[in-house]
Amino acid sequence: MSMPRTYDASRLPAYSISSHAPLYVGQVLLAAIEGTMFWILIAMYFYIRLSVDVWPPPGVSLPEISLSTLALVPLLLSAFGSYWASEGAKKDDRFAMLAGLIANLALAAIFVMLEGASWRSFDFTWESDIHGSIVWALMFLFFVDLCCDLFFTSVLVIALARGYAGPKQRLGVHVDSVVWYFLVIIWIPIYVVIYWGPRMLKAGV
Repeated sequence: MSMPRTYDASRLPAYSISSHAPLYVGQVLLAAIEGTMFWILIAMYFYIRLSVDVWPPPGVSLPEISLSTLALVPLLLSAFGSYWASEGAKKDDRFAMLAGLIANLALAAIFVMLEGASWRSFDFTWESDIHGSIVWALMFLFFVDLCCDLFFTSVLVIALARGYAGPKQRLGVHVDSVVWYFLVIIWIPIYVVIYWGPRMLKAGV
């Protein structure tokens, strides 16, 4: 009877700060699941549009787009901060990690303020009609994800500022970049649907 083959993994590093790390791959798969959820809601938006004559429903004004469009600028730039931090994690560069994460947080805060200000043009609530329900569902789920990641990013900043910059923290910074890239990318179709959808789909006032 032959002996089973074994592999000595004792010499492998405890943490891999790369795209091959199991935690990194797991985060990518989680982002794919959440992305599917958002695409289902977007598909619902267009499907329901096919069953009504006027979109959005009568009495609903078109959303104001200037602030929300301006908000795209800091959001897109924030991805560079996340990339800077991620590359710093790979190189064990504490300054790059801190600077990138702080830039990410600052730009994200500007995005949230501009986007929040644009909501003042919404004259509907989540319970007004099916249009309002889908729009606010998209906004709510996206901003829950965004706030959770910003909280995680803030924890990483505090840890790094206090001198904790070991493999665990570096892997956290690297994985955090996946979440932020996902949020930046998925916001683009959500923005188009919420702000340009009514205009593209022969909206009524």
